[in-house]
Amino acid sequence: MSELSSPHGRWPSPISAADVARGTRLPSFPSVRGDEVWWQEYRPEENGRTTLMRRAPDGTVHDLLPAPWSVGTRVHEYGGRSYLPVPRRDDKAIPRVGVVFADQATQRLYLLERSAKDPVPLTPEPATPAALRYADPVLAADGKQVLCVREEHTGGDVRRSIVSVPLSGRGAQDASAIRELVRGARFYASPSPSPDGRHLAYVRWNHPRMPWDGTELRVGELTESGLVGEYTLKGGVDESVLSPTWADEHTLYLASDWPGFWNLYQAGLTGQAIALYPAEEEFHEPPGRLGNRSFCVLESGKVVTLHGDTALRPSVYDPHTLDLEEVRTSFTSWSQIDSDGLNVVAVAASPDIAPCVVRLDPVRGDVEVLRRSMEQPPEAAYLPIPRRETLPGRYGATVHANVYPPTHPEISSKAPAPYVVWAHGGPVSHSRRELDLVKAYFTSRGIGVVDVDYGGSTGYGRPYRKRLHREWGVVDVEDCTAVARALVERGVADPERLAIRGPSAGGLTALLALTGNTFACGVSYFGVADLLGLARTTHDFESRFLDTLVGTLPGFVETYKERSPINRIDEIDVPVLLLQGLDDPIVTPDQAFGMATALGTRGVPHALLEFEGQAHGFDSQEARVRSLEAELAFYGKVFGFEPDVPPLELSTTPPEPRPAKTAVEEPVDPHEVSEDDIPEAEQLPEVTPAAGLTAGTGEPVTKDD
Repeated sequence: MSELSSPHGRWPSPISAADVARGTRLPSFPSVRGDEVWWQEYRPEENGRTTLMRRAPDGTVHDLLPAPWSVGTRVHEYGGRSYLPVPRRDDKAIPRVGVVFADQATQRLYLLERSAKDPVPLTPEPATPAALRYADPVLAADGKQVLCVREEHTGGDVRRSIVSVPLSGRGAQDASAIRELVRGARFYASPSPSPDGRHLAYVRWNHPRMPWDGTELRVGELTESGLVGEYTLKGGVDESVLSPTWADEHTLYLASDWPGFWNLYQAGLTGQAIALYPAEEEFHEPPGRLGNRSFCVLESGKVVTLHGDTALRPSVYDPHTLDLEEVRTSFTSWSQIDSDGLNVVAVAASPDIAPCVVRLDPVRGDVEVLRRSMEQPPEAAYLPIPRRETLPGRYGATVHANVYPPTHPEISSKAPAPYVVWAHGGPVSHSRRELDLVKAYFTSRGIGVVDVDYGGSTGYGRPYRKRLHREWGVVDVEDCTAVARALVERGVADPERLAIRGPSAGGLTALLALTGNTFACGVSYFGVADLLGLARTTHDFESRFLDTLVGTLPGFVETYKERSPINRIDEIDVPVLLLQGLDDPIVTPDQAFGMATALGTRGVPHALLEFEGQAHGFDSQEARVRSLEAELAFYGKVFGFEPDVPPLELSTTPPEPRPAKTAVEEPVDPHEVSEDDIPEAEQLPEVTPAAGLTAGTGEPVTKDD
């Protein structure tokens, strides 16, 4: 390479914002039955439509659902697995596999029979659109019904249960045909009937806990009247149990973080669960989306499991020898594994390969790519390879980060580069070490990226996650700031050209970090600006999340005010870019509008870009292109280079007030909030321990929460 005269930010790059917006058809939740494989496929070029794909035994790939059909469940708002292949028999008793799926628009379940032209509904049309939602379907032992989590939105409240839906379609006209098997808890996940159909295992939890805080694995006997004789097999207040999977009629495998990391356990219907392979590694992805499983049981009795930190890799566990043998592949990040007992499929990626649907032969260790999400990726020389770093944080704490240096095949520079610190969403989540064209968009132009797994991130065990308890807005900000300063001290980053950006929860981190003197500017993608506003308006799944992250209300109301960027405007003197979807139900548009109003009132340079029809994450190509080009233009204006995108104008005055007929709810001054405006703990359903329960989760989702 040679050092050319082009300054950082102006390096010539073949990666455009349009390439980023249209380049990746993200696959998720693959399923395998013999020689056939199915998966969900998100298509940004079709305005974020998600379709169902099937790979036939001869290797041909078919799109099963034409537009405008789109697959997706909104259970917990973030959804998850939205479909299930189901065996059916035609008039000649020949087994064929149809597909049950949740329709994104109506949230009803449908069945698409093999070779059928149109899907047929399995669940009734609710009185209120999308008020009945279904997720994480699994086939019952008799093959005549699917069990799934149902979420009901009625009367301003949310109620969840596990239900049985007949595949005959009778439930579409007769709601009573859909049997409610389990109810009473606030949240459910992973319904798992035993192979003989006699028992049902599932996971449940209650407010104020999140599924990574404390869940219960429950087991009961399945009868015509529902589940009877239930009991807790494992889990509780401070133990997260995930993904119960039957090995046989009497034995379950599961993941539990009782030792501090999600490890594999084996449990019978009674007695203590036994740790299979104790290790300071995660054997399961964090439970942000329903149906995301990280291990499967083969007919041989062996277990194919993913394990590691934030980038999981596959291994085969032998319960007879107690050995865990790693399967070595060129892919470095694996997720969403599935098996029919013989065949194994998953989603796999690496820093230079976008997520693919792959088939894994656990015996030979062979990996076959079945579907690539990006057929023509950029030249590898333009793609940054992450460098894992463990950096010192405040008071000697350890901070994990992935550093992506400026990368170009024809340009090198020893001068300190501008760097953007990325604060991931969640905030209980982590950064991913796989091909990301958004990062490459910046690094190929000479702008470095450092993706910080601040305290509270997953992948490093429960103690690291708990660093954020009552400390959101403090620990995350300190860790991101410490990483930026560490790069400056090494001579890697230019101290005058440091930025921070974050989506959703990461937006709060980014905005609060601007109250210090480290960063020259900040970017918030649909970020939290007002914690009391978030507590009032956010959806049920996360409505008590802040109890753990900040504190319970009304007792901690002053802490909520102190940690809200909207109340720290007097400490922000650097430019801010705010990007917001106007249909966002999670971080509502008034948060970004209120932030822009407050910044403009003080004369702080800022830009507010709002996107019609976009929710919590941008799924239209137009919005993705415009937001990414605006971000690059923003850095150019602040860092002093002329980017190859349209210029962005910054304002130092407040935006115009909303017209009455299209008004977005104006932000309420949190200093004027009365206790009546704050969600009281006693107003939310709570189940006492005496009842056998323990009181208790960017881009489209795909997006960060």
